[in-house]
Formats: sequence, C-alpha cells, structure tokens
Amino acid sequence: MTELLEYAFFRNAVTGITIISIAVAIIGTYIATRRLISISGGITHACFGGLGLGYYLGVNPVLMAAAFAVTSSLGVEWLSSRHNVREDSAIAVVWALGMAIGVLFVFLTPGYVPELNSFLFGNILTISASDLWAFAVYTVVLVAFFIIFYDRIVACAFDRDFARVSHLPVRFISYSMTVLVAVCIVLTIRMVGIMLLMSMLSLPQMIAEIYCRQFRSMTIASIGISLVCCLSGLMLATVIDVPCSAIIVILLVTIYIAARTTKAVTRRQPMQ
Repeated sequence: MTELLEYAFFRNAVTGITIISIAVAIIGTYIATRRLISISGGITHACFGGLGLGYYLGVNPVLMAAAFAVTSSLGVEWLSSRHNVREDSAIAVVWALGMAIGVLFVFLTPGYVPELNSFLFGNILTISASDLWAFAVYTVVLVAFFIIFYDRIVACAFDRDFARVSHLPVRFISYSMTVLVAVCIVLTIRMVGIMLLMSMLSLPQMIAEIYCRQFRSMTIASIGISLVCCLSGLMLATVIDVPCSAIIVILLVTIYIAARTTKAVTRRQPMQ
C-alpha cells in the first residue's frame, strides 16, 4: 500500500474515489428518496447521444455530453411537472432517444471513435489532476447547496405536494437538484464508467435504507459504505489484477445481500 502511494496515478485514484463517494452518496440518497433511481440510467444513456454528436462534429465530447445530460434531465422534470407525464415514462423516452442519437453519430463518425470504452466502462486509475479539481469544485458546490437548502430539499424529496402546500420553492429545488444530478453523472461517468456509476447511485443507499430512516443518517451511511467498498475494491484490484469497477460492484452487492439476510434473520428471532 505504501509503495503504491508513491505513484501519482494511484494517489489520484484514491483521492478521486473519495471525492466521488461523497458526492455520489449525496446525489444517490436524493434520487433514492424520490424513487428516481432510473433517472441516473436515463441521463447516463442520454450522455451517450452527446458523446456521439461531439465526436461527429469534432467538438469536446464531454461538453456535448454535459449539454445533453442537463437538457434531458430538465426535459424529464418539465414533462412530469407541467404535462402530467409520468417520470418513468419520460425517462424511458430520454433513455431510448439518447442511445439512438449516440449510435447514429458514432456510426457516421469516420474511423475509430477513441475513448468510447472509457465512457462505457471507465478506469479509476486514469483519473487526472484536472478531473480531481473539476469534481472537487462540483462537490463543494453540492455540499454548500445542501447545507443552505437542506430542509427544503428533504421536504421536496419525500413529499412534493406537502412542500407546495407549505409554500416551499419546489420548482427551484427540483430543477436545481436535477441539474446537479446531471452534472454529477457527466463528471463521474468517464472516471468510473456506466456500470460502477449506476451501482454507486443505488446500492449504498439500498444498504443504508435497511438500517436508516432519516435522510441525514442515510446520506452519512451511504458515504461510509461507498468509501469502504471503493477503497477496498481498489486495493483488491491491485492484488489480483482485475478491473476495479467489477470488484467494487461485487462488494456492494455482497454487502447488500448480507445486510438484508441479517435483518431478516434478526426479525425472526423470538423476543427473550
């Protein structure tokens, strides 16, 4: 471990996964509370449309993916709040359209499309200093937003109808959080890939939800679970020489099954 920390790329990986765990745990708790886990999949696949168009036009694919992600996420929020379209239906449309546009423009792009696998599967060990700075700034903004609007965010996440009756700024909170979710996905996807990102946005929260009933405790537990699993997966990957993301996902699923089983067994035990 000490020897590995002598390498800059490994230090970047450890620092990056720590920052990512904090931000993704906060975002994941919000979308889990709103029962919108599928929105992460919809935005992620909408990003693929931006990547394809970016490569085809010869512009920065990350910026184009960000534009697609923010536009699609705001579109889902707008359709669900203004036109009575179910959020899961709107997400399905965004999901399919993003993939269709991505496949179309990747096919039309002459030659081999570089870095496409990194967006699909990611590689924590390729996190650069610029990636760290970008995500650190984003995490600071996210944490500050939560500190300032915490009570309003929780109210909107659990019951938006109650929040409206209480004259809370539901539209502002919903649209702001939607943009923060989209930016989080865009910044994270190239570093950890679709597979690990989807897991980090859902599994730590599912584990925390077994034992926690409050938003604050669920968020803190999700951060701890993400950190333990991600750092453990990173260490194990260097020992057995397998993709880090696969190890992390397996660890998260294993812990979830163990936690769910333990909870079920505890409930069945007779009172002493």
